[in-house]
Amino acid sequence: MTTTPAPAAASGTFLLGGDLPVHRLGFGAMRITGPGVWGDPRDPGEAVRVLRRLTELGVTFIDTADSYGPSVSERLIRQALHPYPAGLVIATKGGFTRPGPGVWLPNGRPEYLRQQAELSLRNLGVERIDLYQLHRIDPAVPVEESLGELTRLQEEGKIRHIGLSQVSVAQLEEARAVAEIVSVQNLYNLADRTSEDVLDYCEAEHLAFIPWFPIATGTLAESNGPLARISKNHGATPSQLALAWLLRRSPVILPIPGTSSVAHLDENVEAASVRLSGEEFAALTRAV
Repeated sequence: MTTTPAPAAASGTFLLGGDLPVHRLGFGAMRITGPGVWGDPRDPGEAVRVLRRLTELGVTFIDTADSYGPSVSERLIRQALHPYPAGLVIATKGGFTRPGPGVWLPNGRPEYLRQQAELSLRNLGVERIDLYQLHRIDPAVPVEESLGELTRLQEEGKIRHIGLSQVSVAQLEEARAVAEIVSVQNLYNLADRTSEDVLDYCEAEHLAFIPWFPIATGTLAESNGPLARISKNHGATPSQLALAWLLRRSPVILPIPGTSSVAHLDENVEAASVRLSGEEFAALTRAV
C-alpha cells in the first residue's frame, strides 16, 4: 500500500538553523486576525479550520508574531493545534507595540522583548520557541542590547533560534556579530525585489530567507501580462505561479502565504507542485 505525500512536501525541505527540517512552503498567520491585524477574526471557526488544515496539507512551518491581534494569532494557533504534532515548527516575533488597528511602533528595549517572549511562550503553550525573530530593529535601541537579551533567553532555553525581520545586509552583518542569526524575514516577491541583495547574502551564508507578502504580483497578473500567460500554460493561478517562482528563485526561500480561508489555503499549497521551466522562470524574472 502506498500513500500520497502531503502536498506541501513537494516544495522541498530546508534545515532551519541546521537542525529543524521544514517543508519550504509555510504559512503566515497574520491574516487570521481582525481588520488592521487587530482583534479577533470575523470568522474564528474558519481560522481554526485553516490552522488544522495545515497539518493535513503537510505544512510544517508556521510564522506568527505577538503583535498579530495582539496575541490573537498565537492563541488561535494553540487552540487549533496544541498539543502540536511532531515536526511542526512555529516561529514568532517580538519588537512592535500595537496601540491600535493598523498602527505598528518598534520597541527593541531588552525588558520589553523579554516580556513579550515570555508572553509568547504562554500564548503558544510551549517551553521553548523554535524561532524567535526581532520584528524590527529599533533605531532608538542599540542592536547589541536587543539581541543581547534574545541571546540570554536562548541561553536559558526559552528560544531555540534567533532571526531578524526587515533588515539590510549591513544590519544583518552587524547583528551576526552579536548573535547567531539563522533567518531573515523581508518584504520580497515577484513584483518587489528590493531585498535582492539580502536574499543573495542569505543564500551565500545558508540562512533562511522568509519573504513576507510573497504573492504580490502587481501588473504582471494583468490579462496580457507574462504571469497570466504562463499561468494558463500550467492551468494555475497567477498567485500560484508567483509562489512557484519564489521556490525556484533560491533553495533558502521559505514563502509564507497567509489566508483566513481554507479554500484559499488549499490553492496556495498547490503551488508547491508547479514546476517552472528555465525559460518560464527567466521570462518572469525579466518581467520586472
